[in-house]
Amino acid sequence: MLSLTDLRFFQAVAAAPSLAAAARLLNVTPPAVTQRLAQIEQKLQLKLADRGPSGLRLTAEGGLLAERTASILADLDGLSEELAERRGAIAGALRVVAPFGYGRLKVAPVLAAFALEHPELAPSLTLTEDPRGAMRTDLWDVLIHVGRLPDLGVVQQKLAPNRRLLCVSPSYASRNGLPKIPNDLPEHRIGVVREDQADVTLWSLSNSNGDTKLLRIHPSFESNDGEVIRGWAMRGLGIIERSEWSVSDDLREERLLPVLPDWRLPDADVVALMNPRSVRSARIEAFVSHLKTQLS
Repeated sequence: MLSLTDLRFFQAVAAAPSLAAAARLLNVTPPAVTQRLAQIEQKLQLKLADRGPSGLRLTAEGGLLAERTASILADLDGLSEELAERRGAIAGALRVVAPFGYGRLKVAPVLAAFALEHPELAPSLTLTEDPRGAMRTDLWDVLIHVGRLPDLGVVQQKLAPNRRLLCVSPSYASRNGLPKIPNDLPEHRIGVVREDQADVTLWSLSNSNGDTKLLRIHPSFESNDGEVIRGWAMRGLGIIERSEWSVSDDLREERLLPVLPDWRLPDADVVALMNPRSVRSARIEAFVSHLKTQLS
C-alpha cells in the first residue's frame, strides 16, 4: 500500500527530467531518490521509470501512477482547503516561483509577511530565470514574472507597472559623455542581462513623437544576474538597461544617471501567472491580492 508521502515523492520524481533534478527539488541526494524510488517499485512489484543517459523516462505503469497521483493529491489538497475555508482560514501549501533578483528583493518579504498573517500557510519560494521550465513541472501555484509571457494559456494578472530604463554611472559619463540619440549607443560600452532565453541584444526605443528606433546591441559585458550588471554599471563599466524597480533608488540618489530620457523602451510590467488547477483557490486569490496591494 502506497502512503501519501510516497505519492508526493513520486509526483516530484515524475515531474523532473532526471533523478538529479528530482533530488534538487526534494532537497535530498540523488542516491536517496534512487533508493526511495526502488522501495516504491518493490511495494508495487512494478517498474515505474527507466534511468538512462538521456534522463528519466516513465514506464507505462509509471505514467498511469503519475496521472492518478496528480488527481488524488489535487482532490486531497482541495478538500483540505475547502475545510479550512469553512472555518475562515487561509491554509495549506503555497508554492510561488519568481525571478532571482525580483523574487529575492520584492516577493520574498511580501510572502513572509503574508505567511505571518496566516500561520496555517506553508509557503515555498523557488527562484529561477526559466519560468517556462518551472511551469512544466506543475509544482507551482503562482509564478511572478517581470514582463508578460505570451501564448501560455494561463491566467495572467498585472501586479505593478514597470518601466525599463537605460542608465550609467557618473564616472562613465564624465569619461565618455552620454549618447544624445539612439544611434550613438553603438559607440558606447553596453552591458546586458542574459535571462529567460530572450534576445536581449535587440532594443526597440520610441519617443513621444511616435518615432521608433530598432537597434542591434553588441554587448561589452554581460551576466545572467541583474544585480551583477547593476553593480558593474555603478563601477563605471558602461550603459545598462534595467527595470525601474531595480535602479529607482540609484537614480534618485544619483548613483546612476538616466540615458536618453526622451526615449522609452517597452514596459515590462510585473505579472502573476496562476496555475489553472489553483486559480480558484482561496489562498491563491488572497495572496495575489496581497501581492498586488504591496507591489503596486
